[in-house]
Amino acid sequence: MKNTLIAPSVLAADFGNLQRDIEMINNSEADWFHIDIMDGVFVPNISYGMPVLEAIAKHATKTIDVHLMIVDPDRYIKTFAGLGANILSVHYEACTHLHRTLQAIKAEGMKAGVAINPHTSIDLLEDVINDIDLVCIMSVNPGFGGQSFIENTYSKIEKLKALITRKGANTLIEVDGGVTSANAKQLVEAGANVLVAGSFVFKATDPVQTIQDLKKLTTF
Repeated sequence: MKNTLIAPSVLAADFGNLQRDIEMINNSEADWFHIDIMDGVFVPNISYGMPVLEAIAKHATKTIDVHLMIVDPDRYIKTFAGLGANILSVHYEACTHLHRTLQAIKAEGMKAGVAINPHTSIDLLEDVINDIDLVCIMSVNPGFGGQSFIENTYSKIEKLKALITRKGANTLIEVDGGVTSANAKQLVEAGANVLVAGSFVFKATDPVQTIQDLKKLTTF
């Protein structure tokens, strides 16, 4: 049976009512908190930094999945571990020595993730797939919420799934960007294990119900 993990993206939350939205995720059927950290250099946007993550971690009762969209992520691995990140994903495109970065993340007791931009080929992960706990496939160009989904994502998931199977790895596949109830089931059928949903959850009239619906759609 497929039991997909749902990870609401806090970037889409109401920052004037952050604690309320954190409690909403705690009390919903969501599995993880997805936290996007952007530096305005690697992506053309700045999100939030350490103090906000610290505030979220203080109230969150579920897994904290941190996605670093920053240059030179190695400088901050220790910091994010100290702030309570359970999973830390770095961008393939931002790491010159990816294997070393993955080992450094694991040495801090976190699970190590690698995020890839829409134009980045799955084949580039072949040599490190057994060291990766999670691959985050960007199904929009990173930097801004609310973008529309890139259709090529399905075949990319299938390709990644085949690589994981061939190498006997235990890597989870996460999809981030443009996830809605219209494509959730198809993403899971292609091989996705974790769905990140931002605007679709937080802009819904009833976010708790929306999370529940996504969960129901992807459990089969």
